[in-house]
Amino acid sequence: MPSAMPARVRVGAIDVMVITEAGLADTVAAGWRSRRGGWIVTANVDIVRAATRDPQLAALVAQAEVVVADGMPVVWAGRLAGAAIKERVTGASLVFTLSERAAAEGRSVYLVGGDEGVPEAAGRVLAERYPGLRVAGAYSPPYGFDADPGRLRKVVERVSAAAPDLVLVGLGFPKQERMIALLRAELPGAWHLGCGAGIPMAAGQFSRAPALLQRSGGEWLHRLALEPRRLARRYLVHDAPFALRLLAQGLRIRLRER
Repeated sequence: MPSAMPARVRVGAIDVMVITEAGLADTVAAGWRSRRGGWIVTANVDIVRAATRDPQLAALVAQAEVVVADGMPVVWAGRLAGAAIKERVTGASLVFTLSERAAAEGRSVYLVGGDEGVPEAAGRVLAERYPGLRVAGAYSPPYGFDADPGRLRKVVERVSAAAPDLVLVGLGFPKQERMIALLRAELPGAWHLGCGAGIPMAAGQFSRAPALLQRSGGEWLHRLALEPRRLARRYLVHDAPFALRLLAQGLRIRLRER
């Protein structure tokens, strides 16, 4: 990993890195070449809200080498605070970007998360799209596995035995981050990405919003239309008001610095 790390900006209770998706791919590739791995957290509004409410979750996120802005309100809050965040960097997009770089570097990937058969399907999609990418394995852990230390350890051992260079973990926050914290100790040379719904999206189970909606900050509307029962309360009751508070925080930081 390069010695000169990009700048960071405070958003809620976490520090977000000022880096582009292409720059992050370069950082990952440089880490592989120097045999040093890392952990990437894609911080959307829901993750920032959870970390801001719970100091333990904030400490968990702080363990990651890279925290990027996944969510336009996070990007806007960072910009209001004075940081030159050029773009949103999402877990769903990084699944493809990092797999493409892994293929170019002759590296392997392991996918964890999603319904039964989904990570395998996503692995096939990535391998077909990026010739040279080696799929070291794919696994859909049973529901509730993370509540049993023994079952959790078995999943960690399963992934570690495959010795992948890139681990995509799509279990939702904070399950995926807690698992990555364990995997980092077993696979220090690998890069680990908490990608949320990135695996089912890669498999074609869910679609992403049109590019214009993504850039304008409206992708949450697309997700809400796809999964209204699961996401309505999270987006409308919790995340929307918190996003406004993030923007106000960014403005206060800017005014204080001036």
